[in-house]
Amino acid sequence: MLRFVLSFLVFFSLTVQQGNAQQANQVVWVQIEAHPDLQTAAQRIEGFSRALPDVAGFAMEGGWFAITLGPYTPADAEDVLRSYRAQGLIPTDSYVALSRTYRQQYWPPGQDILSLGELTTQGLDVADSTPVFPSTQETAGLPDPIEIDETPAQARRSESLLSRAERRELQTALKWAGFYNSAIDGAFGRGTRSSMGAWQTSNGFERTGILTSAQRTALLDQYNAILDGLDMALVQDVEAGIDIEMPTTLVGFSRYESPFAHYDAKQGGPARVLLISQSGDRATLKSLFDIMQTLTIVPLNGPRQLSRNSFSLVGQNADFISQTEVSLDAGTLKGFTLIWPTGDEARRTRVLEEMQESFTRQTGVINPNAGLSNNQQVDLVAGLEIRKPRLSRSGFFVDASGAVVTTVGAVQSCARITLDDTYEATVTGVDMNIGLALLTPNETLSPPAVARFSPALPRLQSEVAATGYSFEGQLTAPSITFGTLAEHKSLQGDRNISRLSLDTLPGDIGGPVFDSAGNVFGMLLPAPTGSRALPKAVRFVLTGEAITGVLKTAGLNTREGDLTTNLDPVDITERGVGMTVLVRCWD
Repeated sequence: MLRFVLSFLVFFSLTVQQGNAQQANQVVWVQIEAHPDLQTAAQRIEGFSRALPDVAGFAMEGGWFAITLGPYTPADAEDVLRSYRAQGLIPTDSYVALSRTYRQQYWPPGQDILSLGELTTQGLDVADSTPVFPSTQETAGLPDPIEIDETPAQARRSESLLSRAERRELQTALKWAGFYNSAIDGAFGRGTRSSMGAWQTSNGFERTGILTSAQRTALLDQYNAILDGLDMALVQDVEAGIDIEMPTTLVGFSRYESPFAHYDAKQGGPARVLLISQSGDRATLKSLFDIMQTLTIVPLNGPRQLSRNSFSLVGQNADFISQTEVSLDAGTLKGFTLIWPTGDEARRTRVLEEMQESFTRQTGVINPNAGLSNNQQVDLVAGLEIRKPRLSRSGFFVDASGAVVTTVGAVQSCARITLDDTYEATVTGVDMNIGLALLTPNETLSPPAVARFSPALPRLQSEVAATGYSFEGQLTAPSITFGTLAEHKSLQGDRNISRLSLDTLPGDIGGPVFDSAGNVFGMLLPAPTGSRALPKAVRFVLTGEAITGVLKTAGLNTREGDLTTNLDPVDITERGVGMTVLVRCWD
């Protein structure tokens, strides 16, 4: 009896092992949902197909409709199941199912995925995958042998020996080459197989959807060849507490200026790298995000994103593209900036990938006093140049939502216009005849003061005052200049322009001019151009009547001043400071 039991157990064990061996070669699927009606299943499967590769749908017994991922080998299916569950991409009750579970296919339309058969190497002779080569003596004097690539079955067998990391690397290389646009998950489903086939066709190979060992080598050689000559090497910056790979042929360490470690271009080359390392919290992260965008190394054009614990900045102009990535962890901000010449995108993206992949935090941050010296400049931040506007002039608020008027010359051919260095604005109206531009902020503002225009022209020789950013933003508040009204018309007799006796600077142009009662008399104009030099204190103002005419045409309601008694200069100054805006034009 005991012998019978032992014999049965041995037979059962062998049967299970054979079954497992066969199952290892079967086509399997990851079933993620099932619905009792086709309409619901079709709606759900469209959503999944936008987020995941290899989505398929089949009818089941009992009138249900399954949503699946596949086909996969059992090992790949288990990896997909585990990875997608962990990422929350599929329901937690998803499971691996066999092909015999399913009947007619309803997604993708017009395909028959179930007829793919088994992912198998059954029937492959061992000699097929272990070729015997003749000895050196036997081949002496013979022509070079013709290289024989693997059969699809041999390729499948060699592929099965790849690690998960090697599979992910192949997907990454296919994505870089432009043939794959799905998740880098290491699972070779339909999406990966299709991209492999497309790469094979593009490179002159037979399209099988299974890369041979030689083809995998060729693909990875293409992927890595772009880095030839850059000497990508791991740099361990102990001071910054960062390990990262860099193109050491192009950049080398220069200096520390907190929070940056500068790796400058070698011999005037095109690339630069900054390592970023400092202590801080979310407020520090936000401040660094704002400061970085004021630097010339981060051009204005490009996406930027700030989250709770990280930010990214991409800026591009005609000369270079920079990418900055910083994260907050355990009270330290660490990251890097890569600056690379425009037009070399293939190498830039590969270098960036290597830097992202290798970036490792170590203990310590750059000394906050690093780089401090007596030779500090207001237009530098830690040795990096602050972006400067092409032109800075003045303007003033004309309605409660923050609309601003200024001169046309202040906003012509600007890539970007800012108000008070904080708010972006758009030109929404221009009158070239009188030199007036109307600006609308990109977000609604609440001005401290809004222009109230003089109900009548001030009397000649009465006192007037102009407020403006005389020093083009070097001071944090506008200045005020007092003078007199010299004439109710321009030198050419234009009644929309009055002449002043007033000593102002170019930064004041576009700012408001007040009468002695504190009403806005008009807008300060630039000096006339021409060969004649006017006396120093001769200035011109566009009258309030001309300004309000343009504003009414634009649909804005203007306010008329009701002040008739002379105001103290202090009160006029207060009103001018609240109303006057720094207008900047950026390239």
